[in-house]
Amino acid sequence: MYRPKLSLLLHAHLPFVRHPEHADFLEERWLFEAIIECYVPLLRMLDGWERDGVVGVINLTVSPALAAMLSDALLKERFEKHLARTETLVRQEEDRHLLQPDWARVAKHYGVRLADVRETWTREHGNILAGWARHAQAGRLELLTCGATHALLPLLADTPGALRGQIRMAVHEHRRHFGVAPRGIWLPECAYSPAIEAELFAAGLRWFVVETHGLLMAEPPSPHGVFGPVVTPSGLAAFARDPASARQVWSRNGGYPGDPRYREFHSDLADSAEWGYLAPYAAGTGVRVATGLKYHRVTGGDGPKEVYDPVEASAAAREHAHHFVHERARHLRAQVRNMARPPMLLAPYDAELFGHWWYEGPQFLDAVVRRIDEGGEGIRLVSLGGYLGENPVNPVCTPAASTWGESGYLAVWLDTSNAWMQRPLRWMAGRMSSLAKLEPTARGVRLRALSQLARELMLAQASDWPFLIRMGTAKDYAKARFEQHEARFRKLEGMLTGRDPWDEPALVAMEQQDNLFPEIDPQWWV
Repeated sequence: MYRPKLSLLLHAHLPFVRHPEHADFLEERWLFEAIIECYVPLLRMLDGWERDGVVGVINLTVSPALAAMLSDALLKERFEKHLARTETLVRQEEDRHLLQPDWARVAKHYGVRLADVRETWTREHGNILAGWARHAQAGRLELLTCGATHALLPLLADTPGALRGQIRMAVHEHRRHFGVAPRGIWLPECAYSPAIEAELFAAGLRWFVVETHGLLMAEPPSPHGVFGPVVTPSGLAAFARDPASARQVWSRNGGYPGDPRYREFHSDLADSAEWGYLAPYAAGTGVRVATGLKYHRVTGGDGPKEVYDPVEASAAAREHAHHFVHERARHLRAQVRNMARPPMLLAPYDAELFGHWWYEGPQFLDAVVRRIDEGGEGIRLVSLGGYLGENPVNPVCTPAASTWGESGYLAVWLDTSNAWMQRPLRWMAGRMSSLAKLEPTARGVRLRALSQLARELMLAQASDWPFLIRMGTAKDYAKARFEQHEARFRKLEGMLTGRDPWDEPALVAMEQQDNLFPEIDPQWWV
């Protein structure tokens, strides 16, 4: 109990992308790639701890939008088709490289990885959420929720119904999927202001995570810095991200993923394969889609990339895991003399980093936990809830308003490229609350319309759309999605107010496409 503590947190989130009107939709592959490269490897890692008796725990945020996709029958069916296409492509690659031993080794490696994914998917009956829930019950995971559609909660503080709807929907969906109410929440984009706390507390949430400067600039300053949580005047615990842990994993200059032995992310089979060879995998999208089959390693300098060696990369992941544990232990030991209790560090990351952007990330994470379980460096893993159970008394401070990301204060999401979204978002939030208030006992088709109104509002509020626009990644799709949800909201609002004729077929079409959150309650927005 009294050893210094490390808490690892993975934040799993993707924007809700589901297009039943198309036989194959390019952006749905974001989910399929994450299942193969991130979510199934995470589940297999936990299975390995169970098999080997490894004592370890990590925190996992599952956003309600991601949970909705992982539990959707249509998307699971489409994933199975995607997996089958990828398996076919890998078999062709194994044949194509028979006379190229280095390349054949990589192709065979992908064949083994896909076989592992197939075995786990089949064993779990395609229910990844149930697998995570099983490990949570066994104490290997602490599950947190997030904003329902990953909305920036501080930007909703002046429309309390919209803030409440995002939070209450998130708590309800977590309970529906995992059978228990969440106690902790990952604030989308780590976006915090004191104005959101009352709704968090009212929903039964008791802790959250802020960016580093949220605690370093707290009022009064935290006596622990980032080496332990504070309790806000509202009674919520706030943990902060350790910046050194972030730099070692995220940094382009000196971070682990830049090691020349690791797989090069920006080099895919789709970049060089003939279109006729790739077309069956593209499956009607008409574009060169990334296959996930990458044959080169990072190498070094500006010269040609060398062929990837999975064995060397695995060795690098173990080396870096041991270095990571050593550095965290050294950092923690340096603080022991300054604190009346053992210090704790929180190292949170996007879950999709591990396996997608950093292919060897799951191996690194597994090696970190196993190293600590072996007694390495004298530190102990702890969940955020577990830490609060052991240390219920903490200093009282008000964290500073903050986000993670560039500039640390909402700049990415209130940029000149995307700030235009705020005016319609605020109008929609106000109209949602007003219409819900006018119909507290709505039934039948009017209740369905109010419920769909809330879905379209929440989908428009997703922080993903302004982020993608700001970063220039899939910006046309992000802009189209926002405008689509706004248009649907306006059509429903016109129907409900009587300004426009009633159009039930249009409502049915919206319900079939944007079908997340089946147990929504419009009265949360009053």
